[in-house]
Amino acid sequence: MSATPLPWRPAPLLLGSVGLHAAGAACLVSAPAAWPAVVATLVANHAALVTAGLLPRSTLLGPNLRRLPASAGDGVVALTFDDGPDQARTPRVLDLLDGAGARATFFVVGRRAAAQRPLLREIVRRGHRLGNHTWSHPAGFFFLGPRALRLQIARTQELLEEEAGTAPAWFRAPAGIRSPLLEPLLARAGLRLASWTRRGYDAVERDPERVAHRLTRGLRAGDVLLLHDTGAVVLEALTRVLQALAAAGLRGVPLPEDLV
Repeated sequence: MSATPLPWRPAPLLLGSVGLHAAGAACLVSAPAAWPAVVATLVANHAALVTAGLLPRSTLLGPNLRRLPASAGDGVVALTFDDGPDQARTPRVLDLLDGAGARATFFVVGRRAAAQRPLLREIVRRGHRLGNHTWSHPAGFFFLGPRALRLQIARTQELLEEEAGTAPAWFRAPAGIRSPLLEPLLARAGLRLASWTRRGYDAVERDPERVAHRLTRGLRAGDVLLLHDTGAVVLEALTRVLQALAAAGLRGVPLPEDLV
């Protein structure tokens, strides 16, 4: 069942940017000599838009799930994994989650997922959820135009809906970086943007204890944790995280399909 498009309203920063450009154009018509001030203002505006997009947990460009809503329940923490699936590590991650009675959301890269469809079905069979993490995880995702962005989202969405039976509800941008053009495309695809409360940097960190410490220091209910089921230390780090959850009386859950 395809996701229903979501309502979209431009964020105040985007509305302000449109207003500045319109005012700048009007100013240049009426007072051409003011062009240095107009250019400086627009450059500052574009710098603000870029900065907002480079901050993964920012809400300046639109909604961004950073913590679970109260409707998710008491004593729960969202577990999320990016960049998979990985034929070697993802099945072992699933086993660890099963052993702890935990569930998670796997933000998969479409191109990788297309080559490992049975693993996608296994993730769903074990009670986990799939999320959209673009088709190819492009390093220049921020700079893509509307058509390229739409294809990155739509190809993965179609694949995951085909394998899971339902369309994913959540999208996570590569490295959490998004452009001002992204939000209306997500809304059209029935997707919401999710970032995280805390991350372990397990994609680059080689010490699983340090990864787990970043994820569990000050851990509390409602947190959204980010790991990578492709990382070299994910298994050791996840073991420590699951132990910390159990010690704190917390339960690992996927991101909610519906926000209330």
